[in-house]
Amino acid sequence: MKFFSKKDTESNEYLVLLYRLLLIMAFYSAFRILFYLFNTELFPNVTFSSFLTIMKGGLAFDLSAMLYLNGLYALLYLLPLPFKFNNAYQYFLKVIFLIVNGLGIALNSIDLIYYRFILKRTTYNVINILENETNMTKLWGQFILDYWYVAIIFLVSLFLLAYSYSLLQPKKIKFSNRWFYPALSLVALTLFTGFSIVGMRGGYRHSTRPINMANAGKYVNSPDEMAIVLNTPFCVIRTWGKKSYTAYNYFASEKELEAAYNPVISVNNAPDNPHKNIVIFMLESFNREFIGALNPTLDNGKYQGYTPFLDSLAQHSLVFPNAFANGRKSIDAMPSVLASIPALVLPYVVSEYSANKINGLPYLLKKEGYHSAFFHGAPNGSMGFDSFANVASFDEYKGMTEFNNDNEFDGMWGIWDEPFFQFYAKEMDKMKEPFMTSLFSLSSHHPFKVPEQYEGVFPKGTLPVHQCVGYTDNALRKFFETARQMPWYNNTLFVITADHSTQSQFDISQTSVNKFQIPLILFSPGDSTLQGVNHELAQQIDIMPTVLNYVGYDKEPYIAFGKDLLHEESDRFVINYTNNSYQLLHNNYVIHFDGENLISAFDIAKDPMLSNNIKNTDEGYKESLPLMQGIIQQYNNRMIEDRLTIQ
Repeated sequence: MKFFSKKDTESNEYLVLLYRLLLIMAFYSAFRILFYLFNTELFPNVTFSSFLTIMKGGLAFDLSAMLYLNGLYALLYLLPLPFKFNNAYQYFLKVIFLIVNGLGIALNSIDLIYYRFILKRTTYNVINILENETNMTKLWGQFILDYWYVAIIFLVSLFLLAYSYSLLQPKKIKFSNRWFYPALSLVALTLFTGFSIVGMRGGYRHSTRPINMANAGKYVNSPDEMAIVLNTPFCVIRTWGKKSYTAYNYFASEKELEAAYNPVISVNNAPDNPHKNIVIFMLESFNREFIGALNPTLDNGKYQGYTPFLDSLAQHSLVFPNAFANGRKSIDAMPSVLASIPALVLPYVVSEYSANKINGLPYLLKKEGYHSAFFHGAPNGSMGFDSFANVASFDEYKGMTEFNNDNEFDGMWGIWDEPFFQFYAKEMDKMKEPFMTSLFSLSSHHPFKVPEQYEGVFPKGTLPVHQCVGYTDNALRKFFETARQMPWYNNTLFVITADHSTQSQFDISQTSVNKFQIPLILFSPGDSTLQGVNHELAQQIDIMPTVLNYVGYDKEPYIAFGKDLLHEESDRFVINYTNNSYQLLHNNYVIHFDGENLISAFDIAKDPMLSNNIKNTDEGYKESLPLMQGIIQQYNNRMIEDRLTIQ
């Protein structure tokens, strides 16, 4: 088809503009349907009726994104330029239209798959995260190879958009007076500008705040469904250049705030386990669902899981079957686990406050004479882990460079877990006690491969990640076999957790709560006090105060947003940030709050699938609201004011 064909229909230029903008709206709606179809299992509570409501609600976000992206195009289209209807200028307009809207389609295409990994729509801060990754070209290449059908969807969509664009061509309106046309063009430009402001803001009233991602909560029953309502271009645009944290003042005085929630931990410990070594494993993408010992009732008690070694270790450990991550991405884990700083709103390490002073585990334990080291098998600098390790005051960082054997490179992320875990054990054997170390694994990750010699050894399961989980579990078994022969082993507390949750098999794992579920296991050889099952809530930010209490840290007060899991009287809670709202688990309830308004509340005990929003029919959850507001105010205000340490 020629670029401009005689067969193409000509029409009023303003109707043509309307037609082309409506085309984009149609494509966005189509991608919303595709997004749901690609990720249906992640939204188990969506019905046909609720999906229609979601589609209707999504139009406001599509309109806003479409107007943001097409502002320049519409301006150039409406200006009464003398060469406006020349083929060259019309070609120029089409190129601009396809570039800006091709970008929008590309972003929506990426989230068809990428949503499964981060369980949220992509936002601008993801760009900051990717800037810290040293292997992006290869990763994108692998992503396109593995999900080639998404690339085809993008290319076909772009072709259809280009084809549909040219089906209707603009025709100049003729007037007897040559001044009428430019006057009409300026009127049209003024009207379009006014309409664009209203559409971008999501309303025309003076009291209407600009539409943001939290407004998607109006059209859903559960916060996780907000991702369907939204579109990715809108999410990127609305988070572009935004500050991470907003100062809040929910309480009239500091005394009232501290009564609601106080992150200052006072120390007055008797050193029951003085100078015990600390070893913390953060396992990449380990969903709690993968571990049979933590899910005895799953699948009517028949579920086996994919981690036979961790199942056996759990029999000699203190396990927390109701443990959760405080973030959704790998980059969230180090601050949460090692500094008790949850990932609220944005990942701490890419926020504008990442230079704040913090008191992480390595820094505090250094006062007790501990030597510390962080291990990650990826190329040094990957994900910016070495930078945070330095900020957290680790004495050493050991990565792929220090491993110094590229024969064990997996071809994508770094060193396979098994050889790197062995390296980890041997490096600790060189350290002077007491030491505190942490390892971040990497093999249980896309593209979900295992070393050639292990092909077919571990159960494939129902998800691509399952055999990788089996491989890493076996690497842990071999690590403990090696460590058990070393003199420091019996004087060590092992903490095994995950960086974040990931794809899961069962519907119960798809709720906005359980999308954060992870394992948490405390194991210390010969310590009978660290055995059994603790069904209370637990989270990553609880690890630091728990470890410090266990080793009897007593030097000075410190800031931690979590609780000591070994203190029976601690009022347990879990805090997350999901789909632009704060999520708090407390007293059998989960509530969602956007900073100003309560979005939803659910009774987890009675409604584990979170299908019945009780914010207007139940009062029990209201006891948890002051706690949530206290956490938010303490976290945001201390972050903004650089008060994450005791001055």
